[in-house]
Amino acid sequence: MLGAGGGGDIVGALAIARMCEDLGTGWVLGGVAWERMPIDPHPGPRPVEQIEGGRRLGEHAVLAGASTSTPTGVRFSEALMAEHLGIDTVLVDVSAGASGVADALDTVCEALGCDLVVCADVGGDMLATGDEPGLASPLCDAVMAAGATAARTRSLLAVIGAGCDGELTPAEVLDRVAAAARAGCWTGAWSPGAKVAGEVEAAASRSYTEASLQLVRCARGETGTVPIRDGRRTVELTPTGALAFFLDPGERLAEVAPLAATVSAAPTIEAAREALAARGVGSELEYERSRAAEAGPDPTHG
Repeated sequence: MLGAGGGGDIVGALAIARMCEDLGTGWVLGGVAWERMPIDPHPGPRPVEQIEGGRRLGEHAVLAGASTSTPTGVRFSEALMAEHLGIDTVLVDVSAGASGVADALDTVCEALGCDLVVCADVGGDMLATGDEPGLASPLCDAVMAAGATAARTRSLLAVIGAGCDGELTPAEVLDRVAAAARAGCWTGAWSPGAKVAGEVEAAASRSYTEASLQLVRCARGETGTVPIRDGRRTVELTPTGALAFFLDPGERLAEVAPLAATVSAAPTIEAAREALAARGVGSELEYERSRAAEAGPDPTHG
């Protein structure tokens, strides 16, 4: 069960893990080694060489414990979750693009005895077309979705908390789920009950995420428009935000997740960024590099 968008998506993935547990299925939780700039001032994802602590699993993943951090001591969201749950979590390095992600997932699943990958995105930008006005961070989701689809291990994509990250609106997410349904790729939906919502809230309060907290508010029946990210974005709280939609793209990735198809052949995260840029789609990597240039040299490479 992997959070696909970096940072706090692992908290939303926990909700889906509990659904699996209720169905009698064991799970391993993980996410991406890429924190937002307010947390880690280094622009872009952290490769495995810049992950301190944990146990290396192949070329592109690390089994993280509670103390696993960046070289400057910033603990990853996966480390915070490992501390919260008392179990190790998986950190995926997306710097080698979709092929590196696919290799990481296959290696991790073989090492840990998993036979299914659920790649979970809080918000819904994993399904974006690139035309949505609020889209701000499509790159990580696209690379993860492309990598999961390319892996030998069976995979599903999951969107939970539609619109809860303040990027796509709930209506835009539902439009993309409908497109997946027309392609024959929507496999079902689920929502957390009160117990799971409470656990997600507890995990979110010990992490860096705001988006997963909005999921909890939706699950408790709150509605209306609320600010996140210090007022820079707003979230429309609706019952839709409490749902998880499960998708199986198969050979139809371009219809389900067009930006994932765009980056699927890119051998590095930079090449993936360039592929999106060629399509006229900006990314979080460009934003972070701009912010880092304003702030000065990265102490990681000082």
